[in-house]
Amino acid sequence: MANVSVAAEWQLLFNRYYRKPELYPMRWKHMDLSRNKVACAPFGGPIAVIRDDSKIVQLYSESALRKLRIFSSSGVLISETVWKHPGGRLIGMSWTEDQTLVCIVQDGTVYRYNVHAELIEPNVSLGKECFEQNVVECMFWGNGVVGLTEGGLLYCIPDFKVMRPCQLAETGAEDLPNCMAVIEPKFTVSGNVEVLIGVGDGILIVDEDGVQRVEGEAVRGPVQKMVVSWDGKYLAIFTHDGRILVTDINFKGVFLEYDCESALPPEQLAWCGLDSVLLYWDDTPLLMVGPRGDPVHYFYDEPLLLIPECDGVRILSNTSMEFLQRVPDSTVSIFKIGGTSPAALLYDALDHFDRQSAKADENLRLIRPSLSEAVEACIDAAGHEFDVSRQRTLLRAASYGQAFCSNFQRDRIQDMCKTLRVLNAVRDPEIGIPLSINQYKLLTPAVLIARLINAHRHLLALRMSGYVGLNQEVMVMHWACSKITASLAIPDVTLLEILLDKLKLCRGISYAAVAAHADRNGRRKLAAMLVEHEPRSSKQVPLLISIGEEDTALMKATESGDTDLVYLVLFHIWQKRPPLEFFGMIQARPLPRDLFISYARCYKHEFLKDFFLSTGQLQEVAFLLWKESWELGKNPMASKGSPLHGPRMKLIEKAQHLFSETKEHTFESKAAEEHAKLLRMQHELEVSTKQAIFVDSSISDTIRTCIVLGNHRAAMKVKTEFKVSEKRWYWLKVFALATIRDWDALEKFSKEKRPPTGYRPFVEACIDADEKGEALKYIPKLADPRERAEAYARIGMAKEAADAASQAKDGELLGRLKLTFAQNAAASSLFDTIRDRLSFQGVS
Repeated sequence: MANVSVAAEWQLLFNRYYRKPELYPMRWKHMDLSRNKVACAPFGGPIAVIRDDSKIVQLYSESALRKLRIFSSSGVLISETVWKHPGGRLIGMSWTEDQTLVCIVQDGTVYRYNVHAELIEPNVSLGKECFEQNVVECMFWGNGVVGLTEGGLLYCIPDFKVMRPCQLAETGAEDLPNCMAVIEPKFTVSGNVEVLIGVGDGILIVDEDGVQRVEGEAVRGPVQKMVVSWDGKYLAIFTHDGRILVTDINFKGVFLEYDCESALPPEQLAWCGLDSVLLYWDDTPLLMVGPRGDPVHYFYDEPLLLIPECDGVRILSNTSMEFLQRVPDSTVSIFKIGGTSPAALLYDALDHFDRQSAKADENLRLIRPSLSEAVEACIDAAGHEFDVSRQRTLLRAASYGQAFCSNFQRDRIQDMCKTLRVLNAVRDPEIGIPLSINQYKLLTPAVLIARLINAHRHLLALRMSGYVGLNQEVMVMHWACSKITASLAIPDVTLLEILLDKLKLCRGISYAAVAAHADRNGRRKLAAMLVEHEPRSSKQVPLLISIGEEDTALMKATESGDTDLVYLVLFHIWQKRPPLEFFGMIQARPLPRDLFISYARCYKHEFLKDFFLSTGQLQEVAFLLWKESWELGKNPMASKGSPLHGPRMKLIEKAQHLFSETKEHTFESKAAEEHAKLLRMQHELEVSTKQAIFVDSSISDTIRTCIVLGNHRAAMKVKTEFKVSEKRWYWLKVFALATIRDWDALEKFSKEKRPPTGYRPFVEACIDADEKGEALKYIPKLADPRERAEAYARIGMAKEAADAASQAKDGELLGRLKLTFAQNAAASSLFDTIRDRLSFQGVS
């Protein structure tokens, strides 16, 4: 009897059954769909209703102001707002994939609302031409829209997430099209939207690049109405002579043709899944046409709205919401009248088992070979049911059969139970999302939970995300932000406790994001308390800066050890605070202070000097001044007679004065004083010689350059002023005279008095200048025989080198000299003889 009562509700269209269960009696009151524009979101989404301003309607007790109202699919009011936008009549409205309501008015302005009837800025226009010519029709799809102007121009927004309008190719038609249909970009080869328009006796395909006329069997005269199937493969066409045709999207064949006996185009044309097409005229039965057989009529005495879904059509009336769908094969196999399939026998076996009849065992033996298929059919049928008691019965039948089926997947029933619990929870009239199982799988649990969150159904979203194993962080954060927005009267401390009690449910949740929302809502104290719980410094510190907690931000950045964060805080405070206050903040914090000093040494000398002066570090200021003097020296203008020499010396003198203020820097003070004195002398030398070769050279180089230039008096002055030692003086003068090859002056200089350095500098200078003859004047005067031996060896005189080495009685020296003359056999023999003689005498 149960089978009979279930199947009695079905309608047969050719060989396929259809059913139309009522999802909800609508909870709204005094609703007349014929007086309103209505937009219903797919996948059981919300319903937007606004009074149709293109119709003359009687206002009963309602206000003359038009209201945009948003209901759930069960007719529960979610939100409402007064419609007060300029731009002319409302031409069309529809829901996007993320449940944003898009409304387009006559002048082409696009207004967007969320599910709470809150306007989303900014508004966008379809184009200047739409403003001038007015929009007369709109065709929406999942995430875009095409608008038609009075001039026959087509404008498109391909993606509402980007909101970039574009114009499609001009059709050249003189009259406005009879109808339009849209092929979504995901179904086209080009990846761009294509618009089918019925003009004249044919159909045009229009996109951004051009216009193409359709040729095919289906196009035989004017087209009154068109609609594309949800998978983009088929097109339903209502012709001028009252026929309904179904063809593929390429117009290569006709799969259905039916004469509707009315040339008047239907008000609505919609696909019911992929197996049938629905046509609706006012005051006539709803007509369903399939590939073959007689059509099915559904009778209504009130206006309807057809809402296509992937697996059927929802039918909205003033009083109810119904779902017309093809009966799933698994359900047919169980409940078909007279059915003897294994699934039907298993379902019947459960009934006998409940009545304690032996017939249950008989049924099981009959279907033993196909028991697993029967169990699967019962599970699948339960998933497609909206009636909870029938779901339960079908799952009990599956569980009963599974007990006798050893090779069936054990968790299949458990998974279906989990799915049905989710579906039944959202189908509750208070929630009002009547998803079928196919829609749920296509939508995915993550998207469903996101929609619950946006609808502020946080508790259900939290339970559901935990139940299906999804991350709860997004839900908890959205709840926290919504709680802050809605709790203006709750004190900050109390609200903080409420928030923390829920936020701790998610270990990795971003407290900083919630705190940022609190700050945007004007609750800075709450934001400061929330951000204290943020464990990640990279998120915590920027927010502390934005809410004005610079001291805490600097402390947290320092504790993190992240130099980038410390610099971020430093630069912010640097710009916002007076210098002395900034210096006081960083002085007691070593890491920020050192980082500031490192940065300022490279880019902000003057500011760094102010910091050192404010903290009493005079020596650091002096070092900076000294460095600046060197930087001035690198300036190409710092040449002969340049006025930059004056500033350089003043900087060094200032540095010397600052060094002298501290006892610990006596050496630096003396060095700065002598540097200034040397720089002054070098500047005078450059002026007198008219050669820019002295400044920034050392004392030794200055003396050497003076001697090379023949200015011996100046060289002696430098020697005297800087107390250059006699040994250093001799070395410098000897090499300077050798450089200019003034050998007479060099010899004269060697005879002035006994050189304090000996004659080695003279020998080195002559050898380096490759003057062996000059070197021989001084080598014999070398007191150390080792030095004489090495000097003779350097100018290639082997015998003299051997004699000197013999006098030194140094066997190791003889070995080195032998290696020097390795290619001279006679010299090598001589060194061997002398070394043998010394060895005989017992000298090592």
